[in-house]
Amino acid sequence: MKIAITDNEKLKLTLEGVLVGVISGIVVSMFRWSIGQSLKVFQGLYVTARSNLSLLIGLLIAMIVVAIFVGYLLKKEPNISGSGIPQVEAQLGGEMHLKWWSILWRKFVGGILSIGPGLFLGREGPSIQLGSAIGQGVGELTHDNRGVNQRVLIASGAAAGLAAAFSAPIAGAMFVLEEVYHNFSPLVWVTSLASAVSANVISLYVFGLQPVLQVPYQYSLPIKYYWHLVILGIILGLMGRLYQIVLLAMPSIYEKTRLPRFIHGIIPLILIIPIGMAVPQFIGGGNGIIINLDKYGTSLLLLLGLLILRFVYSMISYGSGLPGGIFLPILNLGAIIGAIYAVVMNQLGLLPIAFESNLIIFAMAGYFACIGKAPFTAIILVTEMVGSLKHLMPLAVLSLVAYIVVDLLNGAPIYESLKERLNLNSDYLNRVSKFTDRLEVPIYEGSSIDGKYIRDIPFPKDILVVGVYRGERQLIPNGDTLIKAGDRIVVMVNAGQRAKISRKLKNMINGIN
Repeated sequence: MKIAITDNEKLKLTLEGVLVGVISGIVVSMFRWSIGQSLKVFQGLYVTARSNLSLLIGLLIAMIVVAIFVGYLLKKEPNISGSGIPQVEAQLGGEMHLKWWSILWRKFVGGILSIGPGLFLGREGPSIQLGSAIGQGVGELTHDNRGVNQRVLIASGAAAGLAAAFSAPIAGAMFVLEEVYHNFSPLVWVTSLASAVSANVISLYVFGLQPVLQVPYQYSLPIKYYWHLVILGIILGLMGRLYQIVLLAMPSIYEKTRLPRFIHGIIPLILIIPIGMAVPQFIGGGNGIIINLDKYGTSLLLLLGLLILRFVYSMISYGSGLPGGIFLPILNLGAIIGAIYAVVMNQLGLLPIAFESNLIIFAMAGYFACIGKAPFTAIILVTEMVGSLKHLMPLAVLSLVAYIVVDLLNGAPIYESLKERLNLNSDYLNRVSKFTDRLEVPIYEGSSIDGKYIRDIPFPKDILVVGVYRGERQLIPNGDTLIKAGDRIVVMVNAGQRAKISRKLKNMINGIN
């Protein structure tokens, strides 16, 4: 039974990660470019349709056709629905198996058709799923298609997808570790980083070196104004919890329409026509809005109306199940909340309006940190997207406050909550139950088994502890092996029970009965 990953295998995986990154960079750059060009075309069409009845009717017919076609894609492959991140999490957790080619081309086509007309959906979730599908495909084509090696390649593909979507390679790797893979294994982060950097090189070649969200600001926020970060963090936390509740309720709201689930996309696709005709500059994922927020003046009515529009229609767009993400729409809502707060405080004489851009940047990170419960990813992502390291301290303060508020309100990570609602592949679990799989579990400071001997630890039945990693050194365990914080325990499990045993081990390590 092979337990350890040799240096040669690590090098091979890293090189495969680079290959995954290059392919993902090409595919996601095409995806990103196509969405951007489609949005420009549709914005022009919506403006022209204001005075052209024939065009308006043509747009309505086109949207119905798009809804039917994307619905057909969803019926054939339900796992392209939504952002795709919950599906990737479930796949990495051993809870489901995805057909990579079926996902790849349908998500690519369905994503462009859904996001391109201007729906309030992001490109990053689909990009992550596209990258993970490429990682799985490379694993199968290179025969690294079972167990840990394929999971590492899937994870690295997810990192590459986010890196190419936002030109943010460090955030791509961090997102996989913090939110998707839930494991800071050196093997995972090295391969993911290699893949993310490779994908980002392709993205930079296509789109240039300019940051995706280059929000201009005049001054760094002085320390005397840091109390605003606490108040804004509380507001973002409350709004973040509201976002989680409403988003998770949307499928049940859509059920009341009595339409088949796969055709729910017809509702947002028809509604985007009057929205696009009325305010074409405010449609799409929202990166243009973020960049220009400080140019909209200090009208609270405009900003509040924009917040309501973006919040409500984002829910309608994502709740329909169309292929599209919530990553960029969340950042957009956070930015608008930050702008509203800055204007209110300026009108009260408590904050110079010159710091509006600063709060827009900070609030993006805070809102994503509390909804996704991934503060490190939020801080690094916004830092890379705005192209400045000067905001790290206020970003950290605001993200921490917002995170704590959602935590106190019992909010769970949004992608984890969405994953729990998936129809998991029980046939797949039964089929792989005859195989064994490798599971690696980290031991954190304060764990209930920190400082205990293996013989005294109540491990679940039907697992075999085969290794303990302490740094780069591997220990062959026995009953007298002392477990310490920072160790990584490697166990062999039934492949069909991997996710269930993983939860049991984490509960045991955290002292949860």
